[in-house]
Amino acid sequence: MKAMKSLFGLVAAVMLISSFSACDNDDTYIWYYDAVPNALVTVKPVDGAGFYMQLDDSTTLHPVNMSVSPYGDKEVRALVNYAYVRSEENDYEKRSFKVNVNWIDSILTKPAVPYPADGDVSEYGEDPIEIVRDWVNIAEDGYLTLRFRTRWGNNGVVHFVNLLTGVNPDDPYEVEFRHNAYGDVNGTPGDALVAFRLSDLPDTNGKTVKLTLKYKSFSGEKSIRFDYCSRKATAAEATFERALCSPLVK
Repeated sequence: MKAMKSLFGLVAAVMLISSFSACDNDDTYIWYYDAVPNALVTVKPVDGAGFYMQLDDSTTLHPVNMSVSPYGDKEVRALVNYAYVRSEENDYEKRSFKVNVNWIDSILTKPAVPYPADGDVSEYGEDPIEIVRDWVNIAEDGYLTLRFRTRWGNNGVVHFVNLLTGVNPDDPYEVEFRHNAYGDVNGTPGDALVAFRLSDLPDTNGKTVKLTLKYKSFSGEKSIRFDYCSRKATAAEATFERALCSPLVK
C-alpha cells in the first residue's frame, strides 16, 4: 500500500507518541516525538503574508520557520508536527501563537456535495466503509475530517469518496458519506483520511448543534453524531481549492 502514502505508518505511530516538557519560571513548552503528528490543522494562505494554521475554532498557529505555504494558495487540512516558540508576539488572550513546523502533510480535502435534485446518487456509489475511532475524527473550522477503512486492491483503481448534504429535509445537519470503489472491493483492508468542507450547511449562528453522519458499513447502515458550529470568519479567508494527496482516493 505504498500509494497510501504514510498513513499506515501513522496509524501505528500515533499509538507511540511520547512527549516531555521543559520549563522555566515563566512558561512551559512541550515538544513531541517528531515522527508523529501532534495536531490536525487547516492551512490558510494569506495574500502577501505567508500563511497560518487554524488549530481549532479559536486557536491559530503562525510558523516562524516557513515563509510560504507548501500548498500555494490552496486551503487544505493537514497533519503537522510543531513546537511552540517563545515570542513576545504570542497573544494568549486571542489564542494566537508562534510555532516551528517540524513537518506538515496535507490530506485529501474537498467540498461536500449537495444532494442531486433528481435524486440520482449512483455516481457516488454505495460501497461500504468503516469509520475508524481516531482523534482526527472531528467537525471543526468548517470541516468534517474522518479516518475511514475499506478494502483496497493492488490494481491502482482510484476510489471516489464524497459527503452529501441535504439528505434529510427535516434535518439540514444530517449528511451522508458515499464511497464508490469502482469494483475494487476484494483487496486488503486499509485506512485513509479525508476532510470535507461544510460550507453548504446552514449557519449555526454561533451555536453548537449535532451533525449526524450516516454511512454504509460492512455490517449495515450506521450513524455518528458530532458537535458542530459553523466556521467563524477570519481576517483573511483563503480561496478554497480541492487538494488531493493519495493517488488511490479522490
